[in-house]
Amino acid sequence: MSESISIIETDEISKKVEIILRQTDFTEEEALMKLKENNFDEIATIKSYFGIQSKKIEPVKSLNQEIYKQLRTRLDSNMRNYEERKEAKEAKETKEKK
Repeated sequence: MSESISIIETDEISKKVEIILRQTDFTEEEALMKLKENNFDEIATIKSYFGIQSKKIEPVKSLNQEIYKQLRTRLDSNMRNYEERKEAKEAKETKEKK
């Protein structure tokens, strides 16, 4: 994870702490500490308080990668279905012979 350095003014920090205090039951010290942990992102701080996980960004795939992924998925499911039908048919035939 790359770290980015940003300059944040103290009045912006106090505004962000006020927003966090309105949305959570943190004390002012806790809010400031959690804000620092989340790189001064008040939205991320509030989301972590409520237990909301951030969405994982999937890597960008090329069109060909996506096409082949869908083809593999479709072929795998078809083969699974074929094997199940084949086993059911064999089980039925062995049952009829007895």
